[in-house]
Amino acid sequence: MEVKEVTNDVYILAIESSCDETAASVVKNGREVLSNIISSQIDLHTLYGGVVPEIASRKHIEKINPVIEEALKEAGVTLKDITAIAVTYGPGLVGALLVGVSAAKALSFATGIPLVGVHHISGHISANFIEHKELEPPFACLVASGGHSHLVIVRDYGEYEIVGRTRDDAAGEAFDKVARAIGLGYPGGPKIDRLAKEGNPNAIAFPRAKVAENEYDFSFSGLKSAVLNYLNGCQMKGEEVNAADVAASFQKAVIDVLVEHSLHAVKAYGFDKFAIAGGVASNSSLRAAFEQECAAGNITFYHPSPIYCTDNAAMIGVAGYYEYIKGVRHGYDLNAVPNLRL
Repeated sequence: MEVKEVTNDVYILAIESSCDETAASVVKNGREVLSNIISSQIDLHTLYGGVVPEIASRKHIEKINPVIEEALKEAGVTLKDITAIAVTYGPGLVGALLVGVSAAKALSFATGIPLVGVHHISGHISANFIEHKELEPPFACLVASGGHSHLVIVRDYGEYEIVGRTRDDAAGEAFDKVARAIGLGYPGGPKIDRLAKEGNPNAIAFPRAKVAENEYDFSFSGLKSAVLNYLNGCQMKGEEVNAADVAASFQKAVIDVLVEHSLHAVKAYGFDKFAIAGGVASNSSLRAAFEQECAAGNITFYHPSPIYCTDNAAMIGVAGYYEYIKGVRHGYDLNAVPNLRL
């Protein structure tokens, strides 16, 4: 990657509003997080069993300015110290994205500070650079969240090749739907993770799907349907459902596929470094499975702390830094792109 020589410290003010977290952060020189403020809407959306886009957008409008102000205050800087403003412009909920993009453009216009649009998935991958100062491309990375299940080759900072993706439900989406089916509610991932610890992961033989056209692709809709069919079958026969066993068996089926496909790609591409990112990456059983398999294969395993797995602005600040030093700048015509490709 050709980068411009940076002689002074670079301070990135980052804004993230792609779903149901309003977040702002100040990141210094790409790896040092000076502040990471997150206003979560989970309690609000739990009432509806999932994220309601219109409510999310309205809440972002309410919270965006206070969150930015808090991020600057906690970092001990003012806008005069900021080198560039980075903002998530896709993918995500279009109304939610527009709030962050509009705030970033307004700040850039009012101050003359350069504007840098950031891809949300690039942010998730870049979260690994925060706590692992030694990590540099190239490496392989699994991005698993509510909306994405991508197996990515990180060629360089901001340069990616997607070698595997979900054909239907993302991993986190499957967690949410199964959690709802067994009465756990929203958000499903953390609740299934907790309940699964009480269950037998081998109690129920749920399927592990393989996609014939691409050995690295994922498919979780069949697994989700198998869980629903199992629950319906129990109800029709009047059998009691052991929710902990269902959670543990479902979770193991997801983890087995994620681990198998990921490590197959790592070895096929000849890497000795592997990272995970996204909300599902905070799952304790998934982390433990990767720790074990990577250790057995002499592969160095990287993962962010849970706070940097879920949506946050620090990861956007890191990704924005590497875009900025490459010379990337966006104009005031920057728009939200809900289906932005990596």
